[in-house]
Amino acid sequence: MNTQDFTTSFLVDKSPKEVFDAINNVPGWWSGEIKGNTSKPDAEFTYNVPNVHYSKQKITTFTPNKKIVWQITDADLSYVKNNTEWKGTEIIFEIAEKNDKTEVSFTHKGLKSNFECYDGCSNAWGLLVQGNLRNLIKTGKDQPSPWQ
Repeated sequence: MNTQDFTTSFLVDKSPKEVFDAINNVPGWWSGEIKGNTSKPDAEFTYNVPNVHYSKQKITTFTPNKKIVWQITDADLSYVKNNTEWKGTEIIFEIAEKNDKTEVSFTHKGLKSNFECYDGCSNAWGLLVQGNLRNLIKTGKDQPSPWQ
């Protein structure tokens, strides 16, 4: 059985600083209710879609223009039997210059393909990272929910 972490990446014609700043503008690309600081080391913030998804993230790595890591310290996914599947996982953004462009690599470490939420979560991450985050980086404008 494949138990690889979920990962995706893309290239943009923006600087690493512009990419870093966009990633840290979490309400600008992650659809849902965000509470707390999303743009400083050791900060904590929550993500909530009532009766569907709640998670609490702690920013454990904050290397300007290079890397951001969020540790999921709490989770409640109401649509799966094991509603804490995300707890203890990490969301990782790596930023690198590549052939006059900037590469964004996203990994949800611990989101394994054998998790009940994997199909729905990986599909959502694809829409949010490849769609909303990429568009926020390109345009500088906050993105609407891909589900509206």
